[in-house]
Amino acid sequence: MLPQIVAFGGGGFSTEGSNPLLDDYVLGLTGRERPRVCFVPTASGDADHYVVRFYRAFGPERCEASHLSLFRRDRGWAGRSFAEHLLAQDLIYVGGGSVVGLLGAWRAHGLDAVLRRAWRRGIVLCGGSAGSLCWFAEAVTAFHGPPERVRGLGLLPHSNCVHYDAEPVRRSGYRELVAGGMTPGYAAEDGVALHFVGTELANVVASRSGGRAYHVTADAETPLDARHLGTPALVAA
Repeated sequence: MLPQIVAFGGGGFSTEGSNPLLDDYVLGLTGRERPRVCFVPTASGDADHYVVRFYRAFGPERCEASHLSLFRRDRGWAGRSFAEHLLAQDLIYVGGGSVVGLLGAWRAHGLDAVLRRAWRRGIVLCGGSAGSLCWFAEAVTAFHGPPERVRGLGLLPHSNCVHYDAEPVRRSGYRELVAGGMTPGYAAEDGVALHFVGTELANVVASRSGGRAYHVTADAETPLDARHLGTPALVAA
């Protein structure tokens, strides 16, 4: 299978509890009736309430769910290393929070290398907010204040900005950073997801009508219309 990453500008079970469209989309990409899904809540410090909400959204009727904790001894599974568990999944779903904290913890535990292996194997990677920013060469974080440039894992050779409609300061900060030499890239509004196959953008989808993403370069911000997942895709005759 080709490597796939689905980067949410915001949304999914964590902020759209009554709207499963983005989560259904990534589950569908696995091609399995009951896929193995591992939630990685590192960016939130493995917040208990976040893990509980994941299991409520990804119940046994939808998938075989698990989570990976770096800050708790109880992993939710036993007898395998982090690498063995992650590489046995169909979908790895990364939660939001502090992308700086997430990247630091992953690099300390060697998960950056494991996730690169998972991506190359064709395990679907996805996530929102910090769970989107982490996959790119560069990204903009505003978790602790004004927008800042951060180096991501580099699986995708672009930059990324999230919450593009909800946080005007982040949006203007991203444009300034790209104009100043940051790698060009993609921004997504809340409820919008960027679907990459390999390293190229293949689809833009949304859980809300009218949602958009943007391709941002040093001298332009080009809107990219998103396909609303509540609308059937057109099939060529």
